[in-house]
Amino acid sequence: MKTLFIGGIKSGKSRLAEAYILEQATPNKPYYLATTEFFDEEMQARILIHQRRRQDLFITVEEPVKLFDTVKQCQGPVLIECVSMWLNNQLYHQIPEAGILQELEALLQLSCDLVLVHNEVGLSVVSDNRLARQFVDLSGKAAQLMAQYCDQVFFCSAGLKISMK
Repeated sequence: MKTLFIGGIKSGKSRLAEAYILEQATPNKPYYLATTEFFDEEMQARILIHQRRRQDLFITVEEPVKLFDTVKQCQGPVLIECVSMWLNNQLYHQIPEAGILQELEALLQLSCDLVLVHNEVGLSVVSDNRLARQFVDLSGKAAQLMAQYCDQVFFCSAGLKISMK
């Protein structure tokens, strides 16, 4: 089964996705694929919050770029936290959009159970920054692709989840 948790920043989607996969994976530990590369102290602080919350409930794998290869090696359900940061990393490493979407689609076609976390960034104004527009467009395409492949899609806001699919 594939499940997508999508919502704005600080909407509660990560916490809800973690609880969801822990419930689904019982009695086994699920994998927690952390995609964030930290470049500054503020990002390090955000990562520490997530690390403290998940404690030893997960098998943590840190991989900012190669999702498909990493998930393929996991022997159980995988929580990807988060696809948005992975997209950011792909753009930072100058991976072409077509290659990014191909890898995401290949990932979604794997037979393993996946829970994906993704930021909804398309509900705002159009940025005057070209790279920000590229990220928002890519994020929207990725969200549509994930929703197409996922069995369940939850929109998260104010710490609540609303079933969309």
